[in-house]
Amino acid sequence: LQYGIVLDAGSSHTAMFVYKWPADKENDTGVVSEHSMCNVEGPGISSYSSNPLAAGTSLEHCLNQALRDVPKEKHVGTPLYLGATAGMRLLNIADPQASDAVLRAVAATLKTYPFDFRGAKILSGEEEGVFGWVTANYLLENFIKRGWLGEWIQPQKKTLGAMDFGGASTQITFETRDTIENPRNEVMLKLYGQAYKVYTHSFLCYGRDQVLKRLLSKLLQSETYQETVSHPCWPTGYNKSLLLSSIYDSPCTEKERPSLALNTTVTLVGTGNGNLCILHVSKLFDFTNCSFSHCSFDGVFQPKVSGNFIAFSAFFYTVDFIQTVMGRPVHLPSDLKDAAENICTTSWNELLQKAPKLEKRLPDYCAVSMFVYLLTTKGYSFNNHSFPNIAFQKKVGETSIGWALGYMLNLTNMIPAEKPSSHKSMLYNYWVILILLFVVTTLTSLVTAICLLRHSKSSII
Repeated sequence: LQYGIVLDAGSSHTAMFVYKWPADKENDTGVVSEHSMCNVEGPGISSYSSNPLAAGTSLEHCLNQALRDVPKEKHVGTPLYLGATAGMRLLNIADPQASDAVLRAVAATLKTYPFDFRGAKILSGEEEGVFGWVTANYLLENFIKRGWLGEWIQPQKKTLGAMDFGGASTQITFETRDTIENPRNEVMLKLYGQAYKVYTHSFLCYGRDQVLKRLLSKLLQSETYQETVSHPCWPTGYNKSLLLSSIYDSPCTEKERPSLALNTTVTLVGTGNGNLCILHVSKLFDFTNCSFSHCSFDGVFQPKVSGNFIAFSAFFYTVDFIQTVMGRPVHLPSDLKDAAENICTTSWNELLQKAPKLEKRLPDYCAVSMFVYLLTTKGYSFNNHSFPNIAFQKKVGETSIGWALGYMLNLTNMIPAEKPSSHKSMLYNYWVILILLFVVTTLTSLVTAICLLRHSKSSII
């Protein structure tokens, strides 16, 4: 076996994935699988801007696990990558020097391990979207797979679109035949000899954590920054005091920063009002301006969604909460909206009884569910016909869906632009031919033996 390690340095946390694949197969598909994974304790590396060294130290527990998970004799040949996403993109906007310092500190830690460290970088939103799309379609064998005779087959299946919903950004990526009016949203890929024209866009500040901060800012604005502000998306019976600095510490909210001192405390009181909640969440989008033939929101071009989609990360966790904790199905957009309203009107005590282990995230499921409803329907234009084509999934088989696997496959050139050579399948076919010859020879011998036996019996008679 060969191994590869990718650290997914997200905005809210870092996860380490160890992948494995048979060394004797050349650029095969569906053979790379998730060997193990590890969630790094603490926040994302972008949170360590004032103490970069701690960003590197935070990774040591998971890296030590990788030392155990990867056989010692394989350490030196195991590629190790770190990719940072929207949290570090935001830090890079706010403070480029702090961003560089964090990356340097992280790289210094990774270099102390015996793996083949190949760099720590910040991914663009487009890279994050496209690598997530590659991962999903690779795992589902939509690019290429081996037939039962060992030959390479290009399945007559369409690729799936991919939707990712992280802590600081959200991505949508799908193959389209339509004209992509904005060149920045078009990516041309050649995988296994097949050309793919892919639309992709990453919306910075539209990840779960940043959406919740922006929503708080809108609510404070609407009540002119009073000491006590009602929060229609929080359940009744739940309230919390926050420093303004915790809301306006992000490039996503800094334009709305009030003139008040940032050490001012405000108290938010949950009122559990679904209608008011969706009204405030809708203010996070701009559906009015569009200089193209069609836009999703904020003036961003998007062709019509088509085909099947897979939605992962916080998309999955949100819908999974609705289905498993709230016990409600999600087949149509109306199901999602009704479920969101149901969460909004459920009291804090009731929610705690239903899911005590989720206490930290419980207050925000109403707002996040409303956001997912508006994003998919009003934003991406999924309707009663197309919404059922979305599969909300965390994994394909035992492998997590996300950009990390696609990123490693790309950097290790494990998905070639041209079709892999078929010499292995030819060897396999020779075995099939030999077996068939053996069967034919055996059958011929049996038939001959039976004929001779019958002939000898007739001679005796």
